[in-house]
Amino acid sequence: MHKMIRTESASETVISILKAIEEMNHLKDVDTILDKILLEARQLSNADAGSIFLLENEGLKFSFVHNDTLFQENESNAALYVNYSVPVNHDSIVGHAAITGKTLAIDNVYAINEDQPYSFNPSFDRKSGYETISMLTIPLKSFQDRLVGVMQLINARNENNISVPFSEKSRIFVPLFAHNASVAIERGVMNRELILRMMKMAELRDPTETGPHVQRVGSYAAEIYYRWALRHKISKDDIKYNRDLIRLAAMLHDIGKVGISDTILKKPAKLTRQEYETMKWHTIYGARLLVNKTSDMDRMSADIALHHHEKWDGPGYPGKIDVETATAVTGQPINGKNIPLSARITALADVFDALTSRRAYKEPWSDDKTLKLIEENAGKQFDPELVEIFFEIFDVIKAIRAKFQE
Repeated sequence: MHKMIRTESASETVISILKAIEEMNHLKDVDTILDKILLEARQLSNADAGSIFLLENEGLKFSFVHNDTLFQENESNAALYVNYSVPVNHDSIVGHAAITGKTLAIDNVYAINEDQPYSFNPSFDRKSGYETISMLTIPLKSFQDRLVGVMQLINARNENNISVPFSEKSRIFVPLFAHNASVAIERGVMNRELILRMMKMAELRDPTETGPHVQRVGSYAAEIYYRWALRHKISKDDIKYNRDLIRLAAMLHDIGKVGISDTILKKPAKLTRQEYETMKWHTIYGARLLVNKTSDMDRMSADIALHHHEKWDGPGYPGKIDVETATAVTGQPINGKNIPLSARITALADVFDALTSRRAYKEPWSDDKTLKLIEENAGKQFDPELVEIFFEIFDVIKAIRAKFQE
């Protein structure tokens, strides 16, 4: 929904930019940071839509999108997980901005002069029925003048909600904001990379703990939480904060496997009863790695690592135990809402991904077979409300799986 445009003074605009940058400093995951950057940039310019491409493997990878016309507010969106890249060359608008390092303002993308090296690709408009007109494309550079990515804002709107060229004010202040926001993007990318490197250690022990696996589980968890939070009328700020945390924390769910023997982790067959009992210790080892809880991220990660194998009706593991002094893997059973929400969400996300992925000892299950099992275990293994939510957003789940393939 577009709001009535309010004219701000230059000083008020700078203050709002500084406030937005300060808020970004509290965010941890790169997707949440990109969401915040697009939101603020669109508010500065009253843009209907926008996307961000991040530099990856010498290409510009599509990484985030907003579109008020096409996407419903407060809905999980499969379009966030579209997987494609644009070459860094002069052919495309984003590629040209990346190479030149200059902001590119286009009043009408369908009327670009033929003498320009770049051109507009109308395929999205044709497919979606959307009409792109004005465009503001800004290279995202760090303070060391290193290219991080490119942000593209689409269709500035006037007070009558009509597409117009981007104003001179937008062309000045959005790049100013983007330049400062690039630092937050680098930090978010680094946070995710650090977690992926941690999981590489687990992958050396357990081949199933791959980077794509943990990114899928983290993204599934974030989207399930988002829909749950909307249902429960959680405040927007709390939703953003917790969605940010759970995406990263869920990626660490099996970090404790570094403490399990290779003979168990790499066994290409079903585990014996004794081996299974030993495997249960990975929940405790994971929680022990995170026992010094200095932040909400540590606390949520520890909750997930310890409790993501608990079951809604109680027969999961390890139960309620003292992580530091546990002498037996099974403590007093916990069930239902005694299991932390983050762990209940991650349990569902992890089981879905494990069943639909190829393993040394099994072929991937079909979606129909997997969904049937999940549905049958609602109220048993899984929180029944979360199962209902999972089915509601299954198009998003499939888009995530397609993006983070092995």
